[in-house]
Amino acid sequence: MSLADLNSGGIIPPENPAERSLPEWAPENAGSEFASRVMGGVNDSHDGMTFTPSTGAAPRRRQLTVQDYIDGVLSCDRTILSRAITLVESNSPAHFETAQKVISGVLGKTGGAVRVGITGVPGAGKSTFIEALGTWLCGNGHKVAVLAVDPSSSVTKGSILGDKTRMERLSRDKNAFIRPSPSGGTLGGLTRKSRETMLLCEAAGYDVILVETVGVGQSEVTVRDMVDFFMLLVITGAGDELQGMKKGVMELADAIVVNKADGDNVMKARATRADYDRFLHYLRPSTEGWVSHAYTCSSVTNDGVPEIWDVITSFMETVKVSGAYAERRRQQSLSWVRSMVEDHLLRSFYENPSVKDRIPEVEGLVARGELAATQAALELLTLYTKQNQG
Repeated sequence: MSLADLNSGGIIPPENPAERSLPEWAPENAGSEFASRVMGGVNDSHDGMTFTPSTGAAPRRRQLTVQDYIDGVLSCDRTILSRAITLVESNSPAHFETAQKVISGVLGKTGGAVRVGITGVPGAGKSTFIEALGTWLCGNGHKVAVLAVDPSSSVTKGSILGDKTRMERLSRDKNAFIRPSPSGGTLGGLTRKSRETMLLCEAAGYDVILVETVGVGQSEVTVRDMVDFFMLLVITGAGDELQGMKKGVMELADAIVVNKADGDNVMKARATRADYDRFLHYLRPSTEGWVSHAYTCSSVTNDGVPEIWDVITSFMETVKVSGAYAERRRQQSLSWVRSMVEDHLLRSFYENPSVKDRIPEVEGLVARGELAATQAALELLTLYTKQNQG
């Protein structure tokens, strides 16, 4: 092939700039339809190399007022809902007052959702189960909010927050809202602001709240204090049967669900369900007037998933008639008050200027074995008390 043939094929640009043109396959507005486009070079006032910075600063996101937050949440504006959740999750003292005003403004629209806590050992398929249940609920006219708690690193304090990736199908549903949050090392994997986040989602019109926890065993009492129905997800062949014989989390469960009951695992799952049913028979029910049972399901084939929702619906009807529902909600509100007081005192202690200045020296003495831990704690608490009295 000669140089002329190459030129005629459009592979080598013609020497005359006026004769240059885009290939036949490229439309005139290629820049708007394709990820890349052909630049004309120096004749188009661009050499393809020089970067010209923008003369104007990037526009800042509009600062929302308290009323903006309230109106956005109540109208189910997902962007403002996300910003409101970020506000209540903030540890900044500057955000605390605004967050509480927003919560107070939407409080009258909360409390109507079915709150379901889902826990289980890592690998039990919690995220997959939640996606299967959530997708089925959305398809049947419900609006579902998922509060997914990811474990935080004890070294870097970071968290992957990959629940939206694992729930790809559910995250695309317009009737679903998924909010991953880092556990931050909190007991039961529930973040300090999980209750406020739940209230915001209820005010936005989500009638089913699914709370996924890290799943760390007996500390799951924290979850029990904020949901109506508490579910333990287990699998076969992972030692769960032995762990189930210990009271622990089983005393808190309103239902035990044996997941991954599909393929060759169906018969094993049914046998495991029967074992758990026998265990539950000897335990005191978690909720007065309700008898907990074990069930099987498959998050892959969806077998048993609608039946699990039927169990939750039956539970809600039972506890509302017996009065257990109202009593549990009342106790949860009182528990919330105590939790907020504890959080405030803890924050107040560590933010006290005198305590902050003294902590490094006291910790150094303890580390060198020159001061007992109990004496160190007493000294810091005494200093904090004197400062408050002063």
